[in-house]
Amino acid sequence: MKNRLSSIIIALLLIPLILSFGCSKQNTEGAAAIPHKHEHTPPHGGTPVVLGDEVYHIELVLDQVAGKLQAYVFDGELENFIRSSVPSFEIVATINGKPETLTFEPVANPATGETVGDTSLFETQMEWLKTTKEFDATLKSIVIRGTTFSGVQFNFPKGNDKD
Repeated sequence: MKNRLSSIIIALLLIPLILSFGCSKQNTEGAAAIPHKHEHTPPHGGTPVVLGDEVYHIELVLDQVAGKLQAYVFDGELENFIRSSVPSFEIVATINGKPETLTFEPVANPATGETVGDTSLFETQMEWLKTTKEFDATLKSIVIRGTTFSGVQFNFPKGNDKD
């Protein structure tokens, strides 16, 4: 009787252990059905504009009080600054149905060693930027490390990242 009672107690103790092994299998089918959202966080809190198939990004940062818009050139992950030698580039914004051209000029930064002709920062300043919070725009053309990106459409401040 004592052996039988011991066997029952051992069996009762083993049942939860055996069941936990059976339940440890993870359901990967459901996880595969939910696509992972690929996000990039702009380091300056600005508007990310994707260039190509996330080859590069431009982050647009508005100083509304000054009417100044900065454009930082980044890698595809918005982590590393990418220098460009372009003398300038243009973005055409549509404001109340009227096109407005923003010409971005290179900015030197002695602290990082960036110079005009070898910089990741470009700026433009327009009076209407002081009062306009949203607009649709097209980046006409920019060359980064030998690759030309043209006709890139986006909304400011939403950007164009579809992920």
